[in-house]
Amino acid sequence: MSVVRPLPRREPWNRDERLGILNGWLVLLGDGFLNVSVVLAGFAARLGAPNAVIGLLPAIAGGGWMLPQLLVAARVRPLPYKLPVYRSAALVRMLSYLAMAAVAATLADRPALCLTLFVLAMLTNAVASGVAGLPFLEVVSKVVPPERRARFFGTRNLYGGLLAFGAGLGVRWILSSGLAFPLNYALIFLLGGAAYTVGYGVFGRVTEPPDRPQPPGRLWDEVRAIPSTLADGHFRAFLGVRLLLAAASLGDPFYAVYALRELGYPAATLGVFVMTLTGVAPLSNLFWQRVAERKGSRRIIRYASVSAALAPLTALTVGTLGLGTWAYLLVFLFSSVAAQGFGLGHTNHLLNISPPEERSRYIGTLNTLVGTALFAPVVGGVIADAFGYRTVFALAAVLFAAAWWQCGRLRRDA
Repeated sequence: MSVVRPLPRREPWNRDERLGILNGWLVLLGDGFLNVSVVLAGFAARLGAPNAVIGLLPAIAGGGWMLPQLLVAARVRPLPYKLPVYRSAALVRMLSYLAMAAVAATLADRPALCLTLFVLAMLTNAVASGVAGLPFLEVVSKVVPPERRARFFGTRNLYGGLLAFGAGLGVRWILSSGLAFPLNYALIFLLGGAAYTVGYGVFGRVTEPPDRPQPPGRLWDEVRAIPSTLADGHFRAFLGVRLLLAAASLGDPFYAVYALRELGYPAATLGVFVMTLTGVAPLSNLFWQRVAERKGSRRIIRYASVSAALAPLTALTVGTLGLGTWAYLLVFLFSSVAAQGFGLGHTNHLLNISPPEERSRYIGTLNTLVGTALFAPVVGGVIADAFGYRTVFALAAVLFAAAWWQCGRLRRDA
């Protein structure tokens, strides 16, 4: 039987919570301009990249964020203050955004070199993001009480989604304007990088309370602790769900590429895709926040798995029946609803099942193990080249269904 929770009292946000929320709004604005599966994939497709390379882009963005975190956990856990690590990584990320814009603006006439340097800049950014991710969650867990976290992340996503919708309008306008390729994409990358940079600066102003002193950590100690972490049945069940969902992401970067290459949609349609992804997000967050407050993170993840499975099934249906552009927008609607649910559900579930003294280890272990599976889109690209996009979408739907089934093992009160 599901657990129904009373709604918490709505206390005003304090200064640090407000800074965290503003950070989320600006980061989501940047996400609108630099959406990996739509804008960056569209840029790579415009350069003539093979599907395996296009699949590498979200793999780098997701896997690069997660893979370093076991090492980061070892380095960060004994530090009383985590924000200095976050600030240092933010500086590296700012420089990588400038590099992406510069490479796009100056080297598009040499596609192989442009793609190589662009991917290297993305990789640098993703690794720096992985360094910053764990300190970010540690700081949030210290300044936002557990009973307010669902509302905190929901508020970040709600109004940040409205800003990201504006970014989608900007992408559509820039790509349909007279600004020639590649300067149109370079401008988009520059605007996204600016939004991210301001957002990082805002979060860097949070007043972080110190942690209790802990002994210095070593990477080998974190590796040796993996079996004891996996002995926690709740953690193990959550890891299984996350691995299946990561594998199911093999089709994500090819929705936009399929529309451009096989359905014949114009490049400016990418902006409409981004608008759909971001416009749906605020509305879906109202739903997800209510689910989180009443029924917990397990139910969020399960519902989101259903929505995620509908995205590849819709792509298959539209392609098979030859339906119009507006029908294809449902692919991004379902993807957006699922992404918002996963973003809220995953974070809450992990923080709620992690013992406070082992939080860094749980976060680092989970993200490192899941990070290896986030390279599934590269496999999806190979399958797309060999068997076509429809095979990729069918496989993604099956994996999302398996993740939904696995959700039955998650802790119900987390």
